[in-house]
Amino acid sequence: MRYKLKKIILLMMLTLVSVMIFACTTEEAPDKPLVIYSGRGESLVQPLIDQFSDMSGIEVEVNYGKTTAMASTLLEEGDKTPADVFFAQDPGGLGSVDAMLTTLSNDVTSLVPEWARDPQNKWVGTSGRARVVVYNTDAVSPSDLPASLEGFTDPKWKGKIGFPPTNSSFHAMVTGMRLTWGDEKTKSWLEGIMANEPKFYAKNTPTVEAAGKGEIEVGFVNHYYLHRFIAENGETFGARNYHTTADDPGSIVLVAGAGVLEQSDNKDNAEKFLKFLLSPVGQQFFASQTYEYPLNDGAKPNRMLTPLSDIKKFDIDIAELKDIEGTVALLTEVGALQ
Repeated sequence: MRYKLKKIILLMMLTLVSVMIFACTTEEAPDKPLVIYSGRGESLVQPLIDQFSDMSGIEVEVNYGKTTAMASTLLEEGDKTPADVFFAQDPGGLGSVDAMLTTLSNDVTSLVPEWARDPQNKWVGTSGRARVVVYNTDAVSPSDLPASLEGFTDPKWKGKIGFPPTNSSFHAMVTGMRLTWGDEKTKSWLEGIMANEPKFYAKNTPTVEAAGKGEIEVGFVNHYYLHRFIAENGETFGARNYHTTADDPGSIVLVAGAGVLEQSDNKDNAEKFLKFLLSPVGQQFFASQTYEYPLNDGAKPNRMLTPLSDIKKFDIDIAELKDIEGTVALLTEVGALQ
């Protein structure tokens, strides 16, 4: 009941502040709708997109799919793509199409810290997500878990690991490994994980669910999925998050983000959408509804989350996580992908 009340209050806040954001806009919305290619799930972000459309008067059409698939579609369509905005789950997807993105105005880029945007201002992060190890609380205690992801190649974890090999955030993490460890060490790590006979899941959600049920003891996921299960099932849900403490890609903090297509003839409205995502309204939505980290001071992180300042944040330029194709090839080579 308390959770539902929070959602109602947030919706009221969204309505009020959105009116304020768009009240000064005197231009009429163009007949052509704003077309968004979204690698973010419909159930997660459609309410926020609807709010933007309702309050701005800008019609929006959304094409949903996996971030990697959406990026591939953009590359195939090229200059003929109907997309105005690419809303991606991770920086790797954005980086893979950065040549197709326009340079964003300072009005947009100034809303996020430097680490959470492209150095060339082709895209901005919209929310933060930390990579974690989710673990079953009956089978494992935090003291049992290694400081680094390297420790999970130990045979004692055989049959106890789960992860979604097709997930774009997992691909981004492995790409970070390749950038810092090199391909050979990353391949060796993947082979060690594969030797431990991991269980594969389609997404992060079933991976976390499996950890909660004890089907696996540990899983490699993004932080926020656990908090959705706790919100729905209560504190008795049988899994928790663990942040690795070694200075390696296991503690990388990624971003979901968005950019505007260079070929778009609807750039003004596209930037309005990005500014809406980065407004206090949008940032509080991500903090309260999706349990992600806000990227500016307009909103406070959810109290359930480990503060970013307490995480051993791996130092890497997330804009460099763009060679997803090479990562997919490596995952295929070791048998994690078919």
